[in-house]
Amino acid sequence: MEYEIVELEEKKVFGLRARTNNQAPDVGAVIGGLWDRFFVQGIYDTIPDKCSGMPLGIYSGYAGGILDDYDFTVGCETDAEGEAPEGMVSLRIPAGRYARFTVKGHMQRAVAAFWQELWKMDLDRAFGADFEEYRNQDVENAVIYIYIGLK
Repeated sequence: MEYEIVELEEKKVFGLRARTNNQAPDVGAVIGGLWDRFFVQGIYDTIPDKCSGMPLGIYSGYAGGILDDYDFTVGCETDAEGEAPEGMVSLRIPAGRYARFTVKGHMQRAVAAFWQELWKMDLDRAFGADFEEYRNQDVENAVIYIYIGLK
């Protein structure tokens, strides 16, 4: 899989979070449920001072193994001062070097296939925060940048 190395500044994100792992029988329902709440319940619309408006799926709080628990956050980058609105969490994506992959295709299938391939790669990963940036909302023809934090 091809990627480019990019330097990112810290990003502040407001959104919804759940803890899960890749082997949990309900991992799809947990992650899908967050996305559903984010859009259907209008959480996206209530995030103040969105920077780009592009939804983010963020993986954080894990030790680096494919079987480890991790936090999954659905949110948007914000310039808002202070704490997250009630019912949301605040998260900071660390500044640093990231491998940026471009994934295209069916939103769910293309992302799932990407992660299966990523775990086979020998990247010097930081395991601080990896994230998906959804560049459009076309389920069948999605364009998604996936950023993998590097040491």
